[in-house]
Amino acid sequence: MKTRITELFGIEHPIVQGGMQWVGRAELVSAVANGGGLGFITALTQPSPEDLTKEIARTREMTDKPFGVNLTILPTLKPVPYQEYAQAIADSGVKIVETAGRSPEPFMPTFKTVGIKVIHKCTSVRHSVKAEAVGCDAVSVDGFECAGHPGEDDIPGLILLPATADKVTIPFVASGGFGDARGLVAALALGADGINMGSRFMATLEAPIHDNVKEAMVAADERNTELMYRTLRNTARVFKNQVAGKVLEIEREKGDDIKIEDLAQYVSGQRGKIVFEDGNIDHGIWSAGMVVGLINDIPSCADLISRIVREAERIIAHRLAGLVNPTGQAA
Repeated sequence: MKTRITELFGIEHPIVQGGMQWVGRAELVSAVANGGGLGFITALTQPSPEDLTKEIARTREMTDKPFGVNLTILPTLKPVPYQEYAQAIADSGVKIVETAGRSPEPFMPTFKTVGIKVIHKCTSVRHSVKAEAVGCDAVSVDGFECAGHPGEDDIPGLILLPATADKVTIPFVASGGFGDARGLVAALALGADGINMGSRFMATLEAPIHDNVKEAMVAADERNTELMYRTLRNTARVFKNQVAGKVLEIEREKGDDIKIEDLAQYVSGQRGKIVFEDGNIDHGIWSAGMVVGLINDIPSCADLISRIVREAERIIAHRLAGLVNPTGQAA
């Protein structure tokens, strides 16, 4: 299955594992790469640019296939040396970067000088158009269904993907709500060149998180996520648990008077890290998409990727082809 994404990044299958805080580590990234997909180390999971350099080297020990690094640029309670992380990526020899959050434009010279290809995560058509204009090689288009930050427009993938295809010329992957072969085929039909999966890759053998989290995702249905930070215009989709419920309660009580400081003790990234390490799924906030309703097992990354591609090829070759007769008239 060749698409513009497989050709751009030199990968076997049009399946991407995007950056995920505390999850995008060498174990997962290398497993995705060895399975023929494209995995991204999450830069800010590493406490310093020096630690990121070491994690890149560790990943190289586990795979000789292409992989990248995610750099998410967002407002934080504690200042982050983004330029130092960007320089560490450039110096490492990695040739693919996924950016997210704010525009990657300030970092493009650092990346482009050393020949890095940049794919930017977008939640709207206008952001995708801007990403192409500033020199990004591809975009990852996040629909309303996605984990993490879906933006404020609430446009689902069924509309957002073809709308993006109509406006950009660079390759793009569909993100948000994808976890199986049906999603891959649908994304291709809507104009995308592949799919990005986050939550689905969390429920794999190699994901470096506690089994309790993986099992919670398998047990969940499509209703088991919450949207928080809506009052702050920084909406985030997270797994539905006790802490998410408390955050929503405070948002309802405070209304327009809310400040991030009102929520800080509940939404600390360190609390989310403990969830993944210790398996207490109600200890903190952790991102999960509506696709949890489609997650029914915990396979290896290689098995998951090969299954998706194999079943997608079957859908295209048999079910869809069978809907059209040889003369091109509807069957």
